[in-house]
Amino acid sequence: MNSARQEYQAREITASQAVEMVSDGDTVTVAMAGSEPQGLLQEFAESYQEFQGVRLVTCLIMGDYDFQKLDMKGHIFNESWFYGGTDRKFHKHGNVSYIPNNLHEAGEKKLDNDSINIFWGTATPMDDRGYFSLSLGLTYEKMMIRGVDLVVLEINENLPWTLGDTQVHISEIDHVVENKAPLIELPNIEPGEIEMEIGRHVAAMIDDGSTLQLGIGGIPNAITKCLKTKVDLGIHTEMFTDGMVDLFKAGAITGRRKTLWPGKMVATFALGTQKLYDFIDHNLAVEFQQGNVTNDPTVIGQNYKMVSINTALQVDLTGQVCSEAIAHKQYSGTGGQADTHRGAQRSEGGKGIIALRSTAKGGNMSTIMSELPGGSKITLGRNDIDYIVTEFGVAHLKGKCLRDRVEALIGIAHPDFREKLNQEARELQLW
Repeated sequence: MNSARQEYQAREITASQAVEMVSDGDTVTVAMAGSEPQGLLQEFAESYQEFQGVRLVTCLIMGDYDFQKLDMKGHIFNESWFYGGTDRKFHKHGNVSYIPNNLHEAGEKKLDNDSINIFWGTATPMDDRGYFSLSLGLTYEKMMIRGVDLVVLEINENLPWTLGDTQVHISEIDHVVENKAPLIELPNIEPGEIEMEIGRHVAAMIDDGSTLQLGIGGIPNAITKCLKTKVDLGIHTEMFTDGMVDLFKAGAITGRRKTLWPGKMVATFALGTQKLYDFIDHNLAVEFQQGNVTNDPTVIGQNYKMVSINTALQVDLTGQVCSEAIAHKQYSGTGGQADTHRGAQRSEGGKGIIALRSTAKGGNMSTIMSELPGGSKITLGRNDIDYIVTEFGVAHLKGKCLRDRVEALIGIAHPDFREKLNQEARELQLW
């Protein structure tokens, strides 16, 4: 038996034993989204009565765990960098709170300004040399491994082995817990005709040879469908998605003209279906880097013709973008939107694009508004905005005065709301 295998066996414990290492008042950070340690979190939730004042730091929790329910109050308090369905569901109980952040500095700021005791992550099985792959998530996970007191990795043989900066050695890990669990999948959303029209507008703005950042959902999926005839596209993104797999297989992505990591699709985490996970497994064309690299606006801006494409909930007539909240209600998070939108505009030939449907609530509400609702959170200030796109066209706001912005945004609003927006703009003296 080699020394790495001996070290592994000496560090192997059960999920129950790992949870018993948490003390009252500790702060435990866990890996995000598809990388979340399902076994450890489930065991933690079931043992909640044993703890007082434990803080759990998460990002886009995918599982429906019990630790945010009302009876957990006083036992476990959850801080989240990005709300998912579970966070929204249980926020009313007062056991979860949002951490305002920009993705590229979220982990560093937390480590510098808070006391993080424990990190729980996930990884592939160890190779013969003692290395694991952190697989689906590198946003802040490696930073936590090297910055906290106690590191426990949940080893799941179903995880794909990803390449780049994902490797960690057994010597860096305090304990391992084996748990063969189904991978967390995010179903692919099929875009409708409105999303496809938005996709066509955005695709027309993207030149061959551009490097792209895209998210997930109906609009990004529509955009990828409309890009399949492009040539030599590259990927430098925070989130690797199913749509990027489709573009690669269609021949649209080669990365040949990329400035950074030419020939490589660069991301900091992956979330999607099994098709995506199979694609990234041992794939030399895919490079995972830490979030403080992929999302650093200075790094992003070094890519030639970098195009950042993000979605939003609402936009006001001056160009303020709300992508994460509905009035006072936190819905998601800033994530990397500000990072990538700003970074793309530093790029030679780059573009920052915000795309959204022109209406919400079944067509009864305009998403382009004279004023955002009271309590709205500004994800992107009007000083940062480049392009806004709806199914009715493109508004280029960069460098424009308020009067010209109002005119451009009303021009891409739904026709049913344009007269009202004109009237409200005059009443507010925006013209």
